[in-house]
Amino acid sequence: MKRWIVIVACPLFCIGLVAWMLWHDYRQFTETPLALPEKGVTFTVHRGETLSGLSERLAREGWLEKPFYLKLLGRETGLASRLRAGEYFLQPPLTPRELLALLASGKVRQYPFTIIEGTTWRELRARLESADFLEHRISDMTDDAVLSALEIPWPSLEGAFLPDTWFVPRGETDLALLARAWRALRKVLDEEWAARAPDLPLKTPYEALILASIIEKETAVPEERPMIAGVFIRRLQRGMRLQTDPTVIYGLGEAFDGNLRRRDLKRDTPWNTYTRKGLPPTPIAMAGRAAIHAALHPAPGDALYFVATGDGRHVFSRTLEEHNRAVRRYQLKK
Repeated sequence: MKRWIVIVACPLFCIGLVAWMLWHDYRQFTETPLALPEKGVTFTVHRGETLSGLSERLAREGWLEKPFYLKLLGRETGLASRLRAGEYFLQPPLTPRELLALLASGKVRQYPFTIIEGTTWRELRARLESADFLEHRISDMTDDAVLSALEIPWPSLEGAFLPDTWFVPRGETDLALLARAWRALRKVLDEEWAARAPDLPLKTPYEALILASIIEKETAVPEERPMIAGVFIRRLQRGMRLQTDPTVIYGLGEAFDGNLRRRDLKRDTPWNTYTRKGLPPTPIAMAGRAAIHAALHPAPGDALYFVATGDGRHVFSRTLEEHNRAVRRYQLKK
């Protein structure tokens, strides 16, 4: 009888010992970090890819030992069927358990795309084309088609997108990014318009955006924006031409060679504020919130002119005589 007990017990003990060793090995695997590069690595989960295929791929890269254990962990945790496609940044230390949680979270790698204040639509479109992490939808679309797709009720895409840094996953479309920037611009414009100063010669939020775009191109000095807004508002109120160089440059388009000449100021375009009164028909660039706020909250004063001093700032004048003296000093160096 004892002999039979020994005969039966020994195999059972061996099986139990092996099972315990495998279980211990498996548990140790789940808490041991993957052999990832020290600086981290970008890893893509393809649409429709299974945990089995993903495990084998990780093993081939040399980052994962015992891919079978990862499949087992996926079934144990229920995450095997919840993996989400996308691009992930894997950074050590990262255990198999943390890896599955990450790949099921959908927290894919985000790429920054910055719309800079003062950027024109032509410049923005070129930068979108060069962003290799975006899916390009607008490449074969006309501006009118983009306006229609985004349901922008304005005559131009100029100024329609809020300057900011937008974070997008690889594969997001350029059209989707523009839609986010358009919605953000409308929200800011509506908020600023609702809180605008009284008695402004601006009839619509769009006119405020046009003025803000001119302010954006005139100065990058924060404290000067309301002062420049004040000059333009007073000139509009008095029926004076705005006479601002950035509008002339915008109207010249690709014909502008970097040197603004006197004959350019006389060359009439819809945006030339030397030859035409009032605001131009569209914005001339993307305006940030600070410029929009300045357009709707101009600084009080009596200055009607300003001239650049050459260091990024401006000198403001009340009369044409004062202005001409400033021009001779700072522009003509006399």
